Amino acid sequence: MTRSLIFAGSLLAVALLAGCGEPSKTNETSEPAAASAAADYERGPHRGRMLRDGDFAVEVTIFEDGVDPEFHVYAYRNDKPVAPGDVQLSIELARLGGKVDRFAFTPQEAYLRGGGVVIEPHSFDVKVRAVEGGRTHNWSYASYEGRTTIAAQAAQAGGVRSERAGPATVAELIDMAGRIEITPEGKADVRARLPGQILWITGQLGQAVQRGQTLLRVESSHSLQTYAVTAPISGIIIEKNVNVGDTTGDRALFVIADPTKLHAEFFVYPRDAERVRVGQRVSLRSLSGEAKLEAEVEAVLPTADLASQTLMARVHLPASAARMFRPGMGVEGAFAVASANVPLAVRTKAIQRFRDFEVVYAKVGNSYEVRMLEIGRRTPEWTEVLGGLEPGTEYVTDGAFLIRADIEKSGASHDH
Repeated sequence: MTRSLIFAGSLLAVALLAGCGEPSKTNETSEPAAASAAADYERGPHRGRMLRDGDFAVEVTIFEDGVDPEFHVYAYRNDKPVAPGDVQLSIELARLGGKVDRFAFTPQEAYLRGGGVVIEPHSFDVKVRAVEGGRTHNWSYASYEGRTTIAAQAAQAGGVRSERAGPATVAELIDMAGRIEITPEGKADVRARLPGQILWITGQLGQAVQRGQTLLRVESSHSLQTYAVTAPISGIIIEKNVNVGDTTGDRALFVIADPTKLHAEFFVYPRDAERVRVGQRVSLRSLSGEAKLEAEVEAVLPTADLASQTLMARVHLPASAARMFRPGMGVEGAFAVASANVPLAVRTKAIQRFRDFEVVYAKVGNSYEVRMLEIGRRTPEWTEVLGGLEPGTEYVTDGAFLIRADIEKSGASHDH
């Protein structure tokens, strides 16, 4: 909480780049005086951006109704339409990171159509060049979307961390429900060797005992001599079934369990039975999601439950698991039944929502900008990227939600 507050406070001092459609200060010619620094620029009849130079003007729009986004540009002289064939037009888009997209235009019935797709995000520095009637017109402006700039110190204080996108091993997972149990080796019954009467007891329910520790003394019914009954393993007494004066029999006098010897038991349905194997990695988590660890399948029992037809898969847990899990607790497990090496992946925790897209935030210097992802396989750790991100791109892994909040606060919109 403290880090978030520091981050939010630091951002107040940061100069943010404006949202999509926000103009910069004017270029070689001029932009209309009506266009303010708050993304309030003159719009034309098609709701596009009007760029004027004397009596000549162009209206720049991005058309994406049922097609991939493409430029449609309308030309005017004295606010009257100019035939598209009378204008030669080109546009350059300089993107964050240095990439430049160039578009040539061909005349259509009422507009000039850009050749090529305007790739998301629609965030760039724009240069427009038009030639008509022997005159050349040049404009430039900034049109940013999903972008913000944050000082390095403020980002660090807010917990923002990044890494470069690249290849990864992405597993195919099957989710199953299970429970934590003590292993057979971690539980022992305490029994008397000979029948007789119990004269003395020191073991108590919940008591921690060591292997070989005396728990009670019995007077043998045959020899009338007393002998000690000791703990066969170290652990906690979880059952006590006798008192002083009782006679021993076939029943267990005590039950001792070692809470550090645990495994998880999962119920494998028939549709998954052929895919679960000994040695596979399993990501365990408590039902609350707070306790997590990685483990391996140690055994798949060959017999099925008569009622449910499920098999039992046992997952070995390290001794340290006793700090997070207790016998009888319900758990969930993600079994890695297959894996594939993919050329490009990002951390799943880095993915955020932006408009109708799943995105990560690319980092270039102190600037951050959305990258709309085409997503393949996904696991809790890694998500395969099929498109929308260049290999080697530095992207935000931790604190991405803070970048998102800052962009939303700045009002970065999808506007042209």
